[in-house]
Amino acid sequence: MLSPLDDYPIHQAPKPIAVSASSDKNHYGRYWFGAFHRSAEFSVEAAFGRYTNLGVADCSLSIVKGDHQYAFHASGHAPDDPMVTTMGPFRLEIVEPMKELRITVDDNETDLTADLTWKARAGALAEDHTFMDSGPVRILDMIRFTQFGTWAGTVTVRDETTTFTHDEMVGVRDRSWGIRPVGERPAGRAMHSPGNCWLWAPIHFEDECRLFGYFQEPGGKFWRADGFRVPLIDPVPPSIDETTPGVHRLHPVEQRFDFQSGSRWVERAEFDLTQAEGDDYTITLEPQLRFQMKALGYTNFEWGHGFYHGELAVGGEEWNLSELDPTDPSVQHVHHTVKATMLDGNGGTKEGIGLLEQIIFGPHTQFGFSDLLDVAP
Repeated sequence: MLSPLDDYPIHQAPKPIAVSASSDKNHYGRYWFGAFHRSAEFSVEAAFGRYTNLGVADCSLSIVKGDHQYAFHASGHAPDDPMVTTMGPFRLEIVEPMKELRITVDDNETDLTADLTWKARAGALAEDHTFMDSGPVRILDMIRFTQFGTWAGTVTVRDETTTFTHDEMVGVRDRSWGIRPVGERPAGRAMHSPGNCWLWAPIHFEDECRLFGYFQEPGGKFWRADGFRVPLIDPVPPSIDETTPGVHRLHPVEQRFDFQSGSRWVERAEFDLTQAEGDDYTITLEPQLRFQMKALGYTNFEWGHGFYHGELAVGGEEWNLSELDPTDPSVQHVHHTVKATMLDGNGGTKEGIGLLEQIIFGPHTQFGFSDLLDVAP
């Protein structure tokens, strides 16, 4: 199980790097990439995941234009060498760590191909460590870093090519690893939860970036809430942290939502945040375009993360977004491309563009929901 990485002094456990330090079947490492057009004409997202103890790796790439969303998926045996981030026609190339990455999807039976290049706009920032238990079982124990950047490239679907430049496409990526539910549901007693909510918003402004996110229990209690002001530094450093000049921690304190009638999809949101130094901010987010996350395997009953499809499987999906049933459990995890307006306590205003991620299951009375998946009137 030795690999080229074992020639570097990087080990955190007395095992080869290709062998997980944990025997938990849910051990994983994952990349996620999001790209959104400044005028919200379209959005593109991609992901690559490796599940060492399942012996599986998978990937997806998807584009939304207008009411249509198209997705490419591939899954297969995880390469023995963890530095190999290729699956079938999909390849993720780390050109320069935390500075430049490239994603390509070669010709394949789904008629979706792509060639995308990411460039960092800000240093990578580690978010707070996340834990979550379901009864006596720990189901989440993970860390991730988030990074703001720009994109250039092409995505082609059925001979229609969408082209974009770094000036037109901003984006966010994350890299996470640890333990979270992957693969087929295991045998044994099912763990139950009263329902959870996750909200996360990374925002680009011309002179800085902001991100914040939190889980929420039914009734409205926040937990694992964090947020950061991210400065734009020239030249862009590989990483930043709370000791970096210009990085400030933000604390989400209040929220106000409007929902699309007949659904749980956010139509407008206001978030009140406080900076550690005492400055107060309100960020208003107005969704412009909706991206269904099942296109990247989330809540996807066929192409879920870590599902075993044999040595190699490639498949495609497409949806008319206006025809989806908003009460379908598989469409509750969404990303909105959003217009952002930020007001500070001194009357200052600035506008930006970003993403709002939402997952809302359960009786969240703070939003007016009283059951697992009832909807806004």
